[in-house]
Formats: sequence, C-alpha cells, structure tokens
Amino acid sequence: MTEWQKSDWRNKPRVQMPEYTDAAALNAVEGRLASYPPLIFAGEARRLRKELAAVSRGEAFLLQGGDCAESFAEFKADNIRDTFKVMLQMAMVLTFAAKVPVVKVGRMAGQMAKPRSAPTETQGGVELPSYRGDIINGFDFTEASRVPDPSRMEQAYLQAAATLNLLRAFSSGGFADIHAVHAWTLGFTGAPEAQKYQEMAARITDTLDFMNAAGIRDEASNAVETVDFYTSHEALLLEYEEALCRLDSTSGQWVAGSGHMIWIGDRTRQPDGAHVEFCKGVQNPIGLKCGPSMTTGHLKSLMSTLNPNNEAGRLTLIARFGAGSVGEHLPRLIKAVEEEGANVVWTCDAMHGNTIKSSTGYKTRPFDSVLREVREFFAIHNAEGSIPGGVHFEMTGQDVTECTGGVRAVTDEDLSDRYHTACDPRLNASQSLELAFLVAEELAARRGAVSASKAS
Repeated sequence: MTEWQKSDWRNKPRVQMPEYTDAAALNAVEGRLASYPPLIFAGEARRLRKELAAVSRGEAFLLQGGDCAESFAEFKADNIRDTFKVMLQMAMVLTFAAKVPVVKVGRMAGQMAKPRSAPTETQGGVELPSYRGDIINGFDFTEASRVPDPSRMEQAYLQAAATLNLLRAFSSGGFADIHAVHAWTLGFTGAPEAQKYQEMAARITDTLDFMNAAGIRDEASNAVETVDFYTSHEALLLEYEEALCRLDSTSGQWVAGSGHMIWIGDRTRQPDGAHVEFCKGVQNPIGLKCGPSMTTGHLKSLMSTLNPNNEAGRLTLIARFGAGSVGEHLPRLIKAVEEEGANVVWTCDAMHGNTIKSSTGYKTRPFDSVLREVREFFAIHNAEGSIPGGVHFEMTGQDVTECTGGVRAVTDEDLSDRYHTACDPRLNASQSLELAFLVAEELAARRGAVSASKAS
C-alpha cells in the first residue's frame, strides 16, 4: 500500500471548493503558508483524542460551539472573549448536572470557509458566485468581491493565530479560574437563566470554600484555575489544510496544523472524495456530519476509511437531521455503528436541520426546534442503549437577534435589530445558556436512570 501523502486529495473528485484563476498567486500563498508555524501542535491533538475517548465511553461530555463562519470584519478581542466566556458558563452548567468533565471545543480560529447549496446567488436580477466564507471571497455582493482570492488564506491564518493566542491566554492566565464563576454573567441580570446560574455559582463557591478550609485547595488548584480549550473547523479549503499539514516528529504521523479537530461536512463526505482522502491521513480527531441522506452503507465505509484501527476518540459522528426527523434516521445509523463494533462519539448538531426563512425574510432557527432535536437525540440514545456524547451549536457571546424564541422571546420582527451573522443564524449568549440548562436536565435524568439501573 502506498504511503499517504498530504497532497493525495488532489487526485480525487473535489466539491464545494473554489476555482482560483491565478495559479501563480495561489502557489505563492501555499508556499508561504507551508513555511509558517502550525497553529496547533500534535501533542494537543493527541490529548483531545484521549479526552474524546472518554466521551465515547460516557465518562465525559463534549460541548462544541462557536461561529457559523468567522469573519474578518467581526474579528475583535471582545467577541472572542465573550464567546469563550459563554462556553465556560455552558460547560459549568453541564458539568454540574452530569458530574463528568466537559470537553470544550470551539468553532473558532479557522471556521472561515462554508459550503453552499448553490454555486451562485441572485439579487435584484444580478447573478454572482456565492459567498463561501472570508477565507475564499468577500461578503459584499459585487463581482470583484466574489472572485476567489488566495491572499485571503494568509489573512485567515493570521487571524486564527491571534485568536488562538488569546484563547490560550484566557485558558491559563486566570480568566478561566472557577473562582471567578460569579463574574461570568455576561449581563444576564434579570433573566430567568441568570438566577439559576447565580444559584449554581453560589453552590460551587461554597464547595471551593470548603475545599480550601479542608486543606485540599493546593492539590486541586491547577484543575480549577485553568481549562483545556480546543479549536475546530470544517476542513473545506484543502489548499489551506495541506499547507498547514505537518509531519509530527514524535510519532512520525501527519497532523493537520490548522486546528485541533477538523470535520467533514454533510456535502463533502463522499467516500472517494478529496475531503475524506485528506482527513483519513492526519492523526487529529475527525468529525463527520451525518445528515438525512447518510446511508448505513456509506457510514460503514466512512468509519472504515477514517478510523481503520477503530481507535476510541478518533471519530465523532455529528448528527444533524432536523427536529421531527431524528427518529427516522438516527436509529438506523446507531445500528450500523453497533454492527461494526465501531468506537465513535455521538454528538448532536441541532442547528443545521432547523434553518427556516422567517416571515420578515431573514434566515433563522427557532429555539424550540433546536431544543426539540436535542431532546429527540437523547431519547433515542436512551432507548437504543447507546451514549449521547455531546452537543454542537452555532452560537456567539454577543447579544444578537438571529434565532427566534428562548425566554427572551425573540420574534420574527426582532431579527432585524441585531442580525450580524455572515452566514447562518447563531444562538445568542442568553439562548446558549438557557439551552445549556435544558441539556443539563437531560444529562441529569440520564445519570439518574443509569445509576438506578446499576443499583438494580
């Protein structure tokens, strides 16, 4: 068997990728990126795989969230801080309920390319190429803006590097200290979820005070003062991915240096396609989106290709069916996994199957639909005896109005107030925290059921 090379994807069918018109400019950018330091390191990716292995056994829970598509225009330190902060809050709520560690993975520092349902779009009778994310072309609806520009890859790299630098500082520099749990409020004063969060924070503070008085603070201090926070994105633009791919000197294996975890989208998961070919050769944890069109045969083929040694923590299956459709598709895929004896993490993307067009013309996602899909995901796993390992949300720490519903009851008419997404609608900070409490209820109920089963 020929040894895998990071350029092998170029010999496979490619979809959802731009056609660059200036080959010389593209080659120059790829050459420079290949000489830059990787954004993440192989040891970090291996650590994440180990933590995801625990998720696959039900010993931890995966929280994955962040922007639909990071933009150059919205690149601000405060935005990064606020999304990180709300993810810390959500993780704290989930940990408190499930009594297991929460693995925190951001859709950050690289989520800049987006697949599209059509290659072009029309506005006012004018047809132009679709916007495919800031790493590829511009959002402005002009002919010049929509031309794929390879120089954008370098700007994306610099933005990702700066984002990772800030995230690492937040994770280990005191910001993530659990003693600051009361300070992570994000201006929720007065909202019902804020009261629940404050009550939970008070109980955590009481526990920490007890630990300190009992003399166990020093032993546990590092565990409560820092967090591990990982980054992820869809590995869509393979020229960028190849340029940042590195050979790990420790293991002798290839590692995608663009992010700790990369995933293959529902539109790019062809078993003989370029994206599967690239992802199969790197040692990073790999996510695989599983939509309604995923057949059991394709899933078995993809699991064999992407995780031939059946290693726990290597492959995460990201279910995204839409509220009301989970029961039609998830059981047959769970059965396929069980038939193969495959080690996987099951997680629920309750966003992508629930996108609708509002009465005011905005693309949105009803909060109730997102919650319903999460509940269906848990219910089916409980019925099948499999492990619901995590949740995957498009969200932001900003007070946007992009998804309708929630306790603050965002309406169709409210969407125009603060609709800032460059692509798909995101949960705002308040909706994200509310959803975390609702997921926590599912986790607590499952934990109780498992404990009762063991006792009997």
